[in-house]
Amino acid sequence: MRTLRLIIEYDGTHFAGWQRQRSGRTVQSALEGALHILFKEPVRLIGAGRTDAGTHALGQVAHFQTAALLPTDRLLRSLNGLLPPDIAVCAADEVAANFHARYSATRKRYRYRIHQGKAAVNRTQVWTYYSALSLAPMATAARLLCGDRAFGAFCKQDPIPEHLTCRVFDAVWSQRGPELVFEIEANRFLRHMVRILVGTMVEIGRGTRPPTAIGDLLASGDRSAAGATAPACGLCLLWVAYPDGRFSAEVC
Repeated sequence: MRTLRLIIEYDGTHFAGWQRQRSGRTVQSALEGALHILFKEPVRLIGAGRTDAGTHALGQVAHFQTAALLPTDRLLRSLNGLLPPDIAVCAADEVAANFHARYSATRKRYRYRIHQGKAAVNRTQVWTYYSALSLAPMATAARLLCGDRAFGAFCKQDPIPEHLTCRVFDAVWSQRGPELVFEIEANRFLRHMVRILVGTMVEIGRGTRPPTAIGDLLASGDRSAAGATAPACGLCLLWVAYPDGRFSAEVC
């Protein structure tokens, strides 16, 4: 059996998330359907992470196993020919048998975009936000996230994760024209973690919380005290890193 790795980008607007479900259109199901047609056998695809409904990706990584001898360049062309317009596979390669898209990953990076004012062209890729936000206190709050932290206050509580600690390597806000952009890099992420962090830091940017509130929430672990979950449309998985490199559509 060969183990093949795919680097995938997708617009999550019309998907019910990455993971296969009993009902609803998902990225995993669309890819597995195309692979089934290509290889004429069922294919089980394993992704690096489960992005939520409406979340995008420039660097989702997935792997599957097959006995087929189809070269990876032909696999790439044929698979993209079978996929819908909102999914693209930007690279395919053969990896070691023990490679696992999820468990072999060492770190991931996400980006969240907030557009201040009405957006037309990029409206499905950003959170359109009409209230004024102050970047400086949001940036101060983001710096408090770095290091080994328990993110119980910033994750979905149903079910409660067994392991709440994540190692954050980088967390930074920047301004790009009318957009405020948050990027965060960590060894792992909890469900809804980035979106809840963004929702809380937006309240800091509006002046309804001080930047130090982030530290208090990390210490308390109280989800009910944190901010609302930001919309999924502004979130994008940028890349996933492994011992052999960092992978995304931007890198490929």
